[in-house]
Amino acid sequence: MFVSTLDPIAFSIGPLSIRWYGLLFSIGFIIGYCIMQYFFRKKNYKTEDLDKLLVYIFVGTVLGARLAHCFIYEPDFYLKYPSRILMIWEGGLASHGGCLGVLIAVLLFLRKTSYRFLELADMLCVPTALVCSMIRMGNFINSEILGIPTHSDTYGVIFAAIGDTIPRHPVQLYECIAYFVIFLILATVYLASKKRPEGLVFGLLFTLAFTARFLLEPFKVEQADYDTSNLMNVGQLLSIPFIILGIGVIIYSFKKYSNQKGK
Repeated sequence: MFVSTLDPIAFSIGPLSIRWYGLLFSIGFIIGYCIMQYFFRKKNYKTEDLDKLLVYIFVGTVLGARLAHCFIYEPDFYLKYPSRILMIWEGGLASHGGCLGVLIAVLLFLRKTSYRFLELADMLCVPTALVCSMIRMGNFINSEILGIPTHSDTYGVIFAAIGDTIPRHPVQLYECIAYFVIFLILATVYLASKKRPEGLVFGLLFTLAFTARFLLEPFKVEQADYDTSNLMNVGQLLSIPFIILGIGVIIYSFKKYSNQKGK
């Protein structure tokens, strides 16, 4: 049993408070940038292009994640108070929307470049899994995205920092570990498999990450402010299209690779 009294504020500089969530999010992006720089240099690509790409990705991630949270998980509240959509510091980012925002951002970036989408997506997916892992650690420190009660006297986390008194599944840590393992798998596939089909890493990320999300959602307290009245919650329903997309990309990448070898 662990009683969490973790302070979401990492440190303060005068009136400015730096939260662990934002710090971990930023560190993840910095590490991701370093990984992408390594990939770009191995291919002799211009790192200046990477700087532009990451601006697109950052904006796409934040906009997509914020809008998805507002209009998928709490539509009644944000339709009533639309000005609150801009108040990102209050919390509320949805990973499904963040993924969609990144895809749109990459497509917008590619309009004026000669890079291939699947080639770039494979590179991006490796650090993305690591960033997702670090974000979930931030969620744990923030005592948010709570798990359901464990109904156990020996196992679980009591989030005393927010006044909770019952042991819950630390589902944020479950996801954190799952995404870190996926990061290791993707990095191994990308670096060790010299003849992998283009798009394989992209497909694996979507398939593995959203399958993990689908399986872990039942351990979470429902995040939507409405009841779907279905066997699956909102997070599971949203994960299914991404899983299908991932499997489809894997199949497409192998077929394309097989056709190229046959020529």
